[in-house]
Amino acid sequence: QVQLVESGGGLVQAGGSLRLSCAASGRTISNYAMGWFRQAPGKEREFVAAIRWSGGSTDYADSVKGRFTISRDNAKNTVYLQMDSLKLEDTAVYYCAALRTFLRVGASRIVDYWGQGTQVTVSS
Repeated sequence: QVQLVESGGGLVQAGGSLRLSCAASGRTISNYAMGWFRQAPGKEREFVAAIRWSGGSTDYADSVKGRFTISRDNAKNTVYLQMDSLKLEDTAVYYCAALRTFLRVGASRIVDYWGQGTQVTVSS
């Protein structure tokens, strides 16, 4: 099966930067695209970014476009989320996900595996 292990969350001041990592393992991991989601207190879990293992295609939510960068290191089976110019509203639990397809299915994305989540807190 697929396992996703996240790291890199923490406390950062507004305007600062943080990089999250997601180490992926499993025989079938190459069958999936990778993504990041986040969930703030009292809010629904929302899509943040996605990437293919091959081809370099990326997708971002409008709220993070220009500030966040998703990348991957295929040799390490690791996906990263570089977060710059952080805002208070970026505070959330961030989840790594294995996506059935890079493309949206209708208005949604199909997630087959989730990471455990890592807390990101942005302070003023």
